[in-house]
Amino acid sequence: MAAKPIIALDFSTYEEAKTFLAGFDEKLYVKIGMELYMQSGPAIIDVIKAYGHDVFLDLKLHDIPTTVERTMSVLGKLNVDMVNVHAAGGFDMMQRAAAAFRKENAAGKIIAVTQLTSKDEQTMQQEQQTPLSLTDSVLHYAKLAYKAGLDGVVSSPLESRMIHNEISPDFLTVTPGIRFSENNSDDQVRVVTPEKAKMLGSDYIVVGRPITQSDQPLLAYREIKRLWEGE
Repeated sequence: MAAKPIIALDFSTYEEAKTFLAGFDEKLYVKIGMELYMQSGPAIIDVIKAYGHDVFLDLKLHDIPTTVERTMSVLGKLNVDMVNVHAAGGFDMMQRAAAAFRKENAAGKIIAVTQLTSKDEQTMQQEQQTPLSLTDSVLHYAKLAYKAGLDGVVSSPLESRMIHNEISPDFLTVTPGIRFSENNSDDQVRVVTPEKAKMLGSDYIVVGRPITQSDQPLLAYREIKRLWEGE
């Protein structure tokens, strides 16, 4: 059975997030990003975990290896289910981050961001000036993360099958950029529907605004979940 969709709690305050979560009567998998974490601090994780929800802490750490290693040791004590770093931080940073996190949280998953789904080929080439194509860059970073011992990567669903084929079927692909229609992208560029993400082999989908900005979030979540699970 497909893993439940991860809901991105893209809210400014815990009160907004709490009001949103009060509309659900089931165990969820939620993503806490930088905005909410910086505003509310680690305490928000304890509160959300107390409700029985799984937590993906999305801070995208990217710094020198020692700083990230020490930070991951702290985050490992927060009882989160998933954390991430930026693969661009390099092999040593990722390897040390994974070891530090797992020392405190053996059951948690640590993944690496490859290329953000707000990037397209043209933007990446102009701003990063890499000789690699976007697809090759994603695969390069994914291979580096795998070699460093991470559990998977954040990528577009469009790259999921390639990552599984080139690296391992068990190497997780956690994929944002999910919309009901591929014509509705907001500031995301590489977007797909839940059905297509499943077809492309994504292990997890991350969904924010289609649910959080819906007039009926619970119904929107259930529809995303139905489409994702293929029911």
